[in-house]
Amino acid sequence: MREQLESLNSISINFGTAGMALVNIILAVVMFGVALGIRISTFREVFLKPKSIITGVLLQWVGLPAVTFLLVLALGRWITPMVALGMILVASCPGGNISNFISSLSKGNVELSVSMTACTTMFAPIVTPFNFYFWGTLYYRVISMSGEIPVLVIPFGPMLWQILLLLGIPIVAGMLFTHRFPALSERIRKPFSVLSVILFAAMVLIAFSRNFSLFTDNIVYVFIIVLIHNSAALATGWTGARAAGLPVRDRRAITIEVGIQNSGLGLTLLFNPAIFPPDIWHGHYGGMLFVTAWWGIWHIVSGLTVAGIFRRTPVHER
Repeated sequence: MREQLESLNSISINFGTAGMALVNIILAVVMFGVALGIRISTFREVFLKPKSIITGVLLQWVGLPAVTFLLVLALGRWITPMVALGMILVASCPGGNISNFISSLSKGNVELSVSMTACTTMFAPIVTPFNFYFWGTLYYRVISMSGEIPVLVIPFGPMLWQILLLLGIPIVAGMLFTHRFPALSERIRKPFSVLSVILFAAMVLIAFSRNFSLFTDNIVYVFIIVLIHNSAALATGWTGARAAGLPVRDRRAITIEVGIQNSGLGLTLLFNPAIFPPDIWHGHYGGMLFVTAWWGIWHIVSGLTVAGIFRRTPVHER
């Protein structure tokens, strides 16, 4: 398995200036759609009943990256360092924008889901690069003892600056739009969620069109890795929320929120040569690309599956 995954490392995506601009526009549209659900009143619940939101955000920001770190060490015999860093990058991203929709299907606390998405998205420009830098560097130090990884520079400053630009403008624009046109914002919020899924799928197809055969040849291995990682993410959300003694509806929302990641942001960062320059990374971060791309596809399937299970279980059951 490890040998097959090594073949992915030679893949690097170069969109060029025009292509990169298109990718950034896609991310801006997606994040604008996420921001349509962010209102100042959304955070009111945080201050009135802080236990659930604090638990959820800690599980998202600390729990999932820590579990991912332990997971990549446990799988070290079978996965490559680039695949491991891809898993850490996904775990460092904020919650995905379709998590609110899936939480509603799960009969979970949608208000809590929206609040978590809002918090993790608002602070993503700082938390995402910090988590990737911290856990990525720690992982590098552990495995470098056996000489399994080339000398790499885990980006923090470049990623921080780029995320501030990529997320800051569309998030602020979305919040201002919601404040100015609340009724219209509510009507277009769900269509934007659907649009973001379509745009993500288009971005993945365009990016990997030249390497589609390599993707299909290794899809089984990538699928197994993402399946294990995503299952661990969902379990982290549910177990942590249950350990905190939260109500069932809150557990469901947190489970979905922690299990649905904004992997589109992760892909956009990987496509950006200012953050992952090929010369520093030796052009060998294809494993990160494939894991992040498949996460964006699989977490929709797993989220809907979990939602179906939740819907068949009465909310009053504990």
